[in-house]
Amino acid sequence: MIFSAQAQNNQIQQDSSKTESLDEVLVKAVRVDATAPVTHSNVTKEQLEKRNLGQDLPILLNYLPSVVTTSDAGAGVGYTSIRVRGTDGTRVNVTINGIPYNDPESQGSFWVNLGDFASSTQSLQLQRGVGTSTNGSGAFGASLNLLTDAVSKDAFGEVSNSFGSYNTRKHTVKLSTGLLNDHFEVSGRFSKIYSDGYVDRAFTDLKSYFLQGVYKDDNTLIKALTFGNYERTYQAWYGLTAEELEEDRRQNPYTYENETDNYWQDHYQLHWNERFNNTWSTNLGLNYTKGKGYFEQYKPEESAADFANLIEDDSDVIVRRWLDNNFYVLNANVSYKKNALEIITGVSMSSYTGDHFGEVIWGSDLAPNTQIRDRYYEGDATKNDFSVFSKATFKLAEKLTGFVDLQGRFVSYKTNGINSDLVDFVTDAHFSFFNPKLGFTYKSSDFNSFYASYGRANREPNRDDFKAGVTENETLNDIELGWRFNKNKVNINTNLYYMFYQNQLVLTGELDDVGSPIRATSGKSYRLGLEVDANIQFSKAFNTSTNVGISSNKNKNFNSSIDGEVVDLGNTNISFSPNLIIGNALNFLPVKNLQLSLLSKYVGEQYMGNTDSEASKLDSYFVNDFSITYEIRPEKIVKSIVLSGLVNNIFNKKYVSNGYYYTYDDTWTDPNAVTTIEGAGYYPQATTNFLLGATLKF
Repeated sequence: MIFSAQAQNNQIQQDSSKTESLDEVLVKAVRVDATAPVTHSNVTKEQLEKRNLGQDLPILLNYLPSVVTTSDAGAGVGYTSIRVRGTDGTRVNVTINGIPYNDPESQGSFWVNLGDFASSTQSLQLQRGVGTSTNGSGAFGASLNLLTDAVSKDAFGEVSNSFGSYNTRKHTVKLSTGLLNDHFEVSGRFSKIYSDGYVDRAFTDLKSYFLQGVYKDDNTLIKALTFGNYERTYQAWYGLTAEELEEDRRQNPYTYENETDNYWQDHYQLHWNERFNNTWSTNLGLNYTKGKGYFEQYKPEESAADFANLIEDDSDVIVRRWLDNNFYVLNANVSYKKNALEIITGVSMSSYTGDHFGEVIWGSDLAPNTQIRDRYYEGDATKNDFSVFSKATFKLAEKLTGFVDLQGRFVSYKTNGINSDLVDFVTDAHFSFFNPKLGFTYKSSDFNSFYASYGRANREPNRDDFKAGVTENETLNDIELGWRFNKNKVNINTNLYYMFYQNQLVLTGELDDVGSPIRATSGKSYRLGLEVDANIQFSKAFNTSTNVGISSNKNKNFNSSIDGEVVDLGNTNISFSPNLIIGNALNFLPVKNLQLSLLSKYVGEQYMGNTDSEASKLDSYFVNDFSITYEIRPEKIVKSIVLSGLVNNIFNKKYVSNGYYYTYDDTWTDPNAVTTIEGAGYYPQATTNFLLGATLKF
């Protein structure tokens, strides 16, 4: 249930008959193999299925090394997020079949728009650190690439249903024609997920689909696929104050019944792989993504100036803030492989256009000549991204392998119009980045190998950074040293890393008016850590998986305004970066087709700001889950019946995994003195809760 790099590489190799061609076609350019000098973990479909009962994909990855996950609504459905080595979601590069998924403007990955995507995921790879060159926003601490369902040779049908606490339920139907005439396959999935959430009224309603058509022969593979999601979620992203948390940790202070986020997103992909011979092959990928939606909000006694004078002063108003965007991508690469030399060269081009506007849909006192749905702000954005890369793996000696990866990335970002603060927002920024990576792997024996690597990454600011006046890019240099041991029933992966930054945009702890984290430049900073993950097979019936991440994450010579004066605080802890993260799984298989697992997660204390203020501290927490899966194989009608159960937080721990921290200057008490006032908010996570599911495979 905890996924180590080497163990999952072995499993993927054993199942290569199903996944090898798709891996090569769709993700070969962004993934690495088991021997590469890149720190990574692999997860297979079979492992995801054991806990896939409705929770979002980040929650399913909670037990990977150096990973921290959280859920706004508390139950793992809806707005969820993942952090890796303290790196927030805007720095985790996500690709689906090699196509960038991160929103080009915010650079975040909104998992709420990928309802039940685990059911259509064949495998995934999480690379920690700079990793290898990938498409889209640069990986600034981690990259996560997903491969969607592989071609199925045989026809099948699958029905999956699960139910659990907080009225959580998931309904999924999957089907495939199998290969028709040994060349064609059509498959699909339709899902609905609903949850009331642990937090009062923090409901999530997701409807999603996945459809694909495939043509294949000995040398050609063409895949056309589309997937999409409609989501409606109730407001839970402002959390609770400490007083509210103590009073009732499940309460939701918002009372307007339609304080909801509503968003539609559809993706269309076409992939064409051509193998000319055993040495040369090419791959072409095309993508179009359409996204559109709004956040509806009730605001009492508002100023007319804040809504372009569409209302009278002190009027109550209901507004919708819209996004309407289009995203186009072209990926192309060519592969050469002969003997011990492999070279992959490619380009990626993307173009994004986004409209931002807000409209008044109701007002207790509208201004004269105002019509419902009049817009009080409107602006647009365009972002173009072009990258070219070449990566090579080659043998330097009998036991020594080299790896070189060179990428050039060129970004332009332009905005016009006014933003939601009714301020002119005009940007015309251009960036040119060179991102080199170099590494070596030394295989000292059949059981031991060592690797060392250096990588450099650069990132442009996101939309909110530009709004805050940030115009400089951030730079990361990453050094990794690793040892891998794999013998019989024991495999161990150990690595040291040193990631040092220039102009790192750290989370300040504050949120903007739609709940998005605010970032600020910290100057020089670093992350230094040790990661160990181990898998031990004690017997056929019992095995354990453990990972430990120990780190020091520091801003250097950090300055902050306190009581009206800028103070040098020296080296401070980087926000949301715990120094200790431990994951553990005890797996017991007493009889054939039955697995019992005890899953444990410890996350050390962390600060929500960068000043080491006690008011910004999140306490450590230790949480345990219990899962059970049992497969029945009837002789007729149904090929397989899989029964699953998951009890989260079995010891009823009341914990908080995320929050926010803010300061402001108070001059009301004494106009001649400035006093810095601190505040914090918290996202309570669910106490003991359960999910039960059954899957019928035909």
